[in-house]
Amino acid sequence: MALEGDLTITNARFADRDPVGRRVPEAPTTIASAGITFGEGQGWFGSLRFRYFGPRPLIEDNSVRSKPTALLNGRVGYNFDNGVSLSLDVLNLTNAKADQITYYYVSRLPGEDAAGVADRHFHPVEPTAVRLTLAGRF
Repeated sequence: MALEGDLTITNARFADRDPVGRRVPEAPTTIASAGITFGEGQGWFGSLRFRYFGPRPLIEDNSVRSKPTALLNGRVGYNFDNGVSLSLDVLNLTNAKADQITYYYVSRLPGEDAAGVADRHFHPVEPTAVRLTLAGRF
């Protein structure tokens, strides 16, 4: 069995004194990952992986921030003695409703004011997905 983890805390700022603000848009402030893995060689194996992205500034003055994202993925499988392995992955195990990435910019839909609307634009995390893999080593 193996346990692992990483934690990153950053404080990204622009060096110049722009009146708009000093924050670097979309620069992560906190990132964490952790995992537990078991099994090696022939037989059963598996893992659980956790990933966290903390809230981050979306514009220079830090008045608009993204929401945090936390995901848990799992895997279980079996390594056969002939070099073939079969594994089942469950991605987004908890079916978290979060944003994979978030941007903040002005956009305009047909029929809207020519000035547009400044708002968050995001790509959501994929819902729970299952993947079955059959692999061979030669």
